[in-house]
Amino acid sequence: MAPRFVISGTDTGIGKTVFAAALTGALGGYYWKPVQSGLDGETDSEAVVRLGVPRDRILPEAYRLSTPASPHLSALLDGVSIAPSRLVPPQADGPLAIEGAGGLLVPLSGRLLFADVFAGWRIPLILCARTSLGTINHTLLSLEALRHRDIPVFGVAFIGEENAETQRVIGEIGGARVLGRLPALARLTAGTLRRAFLDNFDPMVFREEPA
Repeated sequence: MAPRFVISGTDTGIGKTVFAAALTGALGGYYWKPVQSGLDGETDSEAVVRLGVPRDRILPEAYRLSTPASPHLSALLDGVSIAPSRLVPPQADGPLAIEGAGGLLVPLSGRLLFADVFAGWRIPLILCARTSLGTINHTLLSLEALRHRDIPVFGVAFIGEENAETQRVIGEIGGARVLGRLPALARLTAGTLRRAFLDNFDPMVFREEPA
């Protein structure tokens, strides 16, 4: 069976979509964003295409919500109720990268969190984390939340400038595999992203544990 991964993060705006595009491209896989909040600008799926993933490898979102906000609020403003039954990972004839929204405890409704959905899927999760100040606390808290729900943790992918001590501490205290670090790119294109990913991650690692 082809590998499947959930890609989540310690916060919003840390580069999950960029990492998801890089991983999807390196594996020749498919990309799925279950819930897209905000349609006025470039959506995450459109960004992944811009960063090199073929459009026919993008699977349609379960929900497309107008307002760029927490999914529960965006759904409320759109008059939509997010049903867990529609959040089922699609079938794909290759590797699949599934990107959440924001952090693990982002609400989809008054009582449903993204982490609850991930717990039901039981798909290995890659946690994206910044390398900047504050990331140790946020990343260790996120790892605790994952383990509390028995969500399988595939590893941590760092994004940003080199911070060897922070990366070491998170791997050691958090008991999580450090997959690599995607550096900040002055010029972000499909080509520069692919090269940065291949220079800093081993694509074969992501083929070790199919879901």
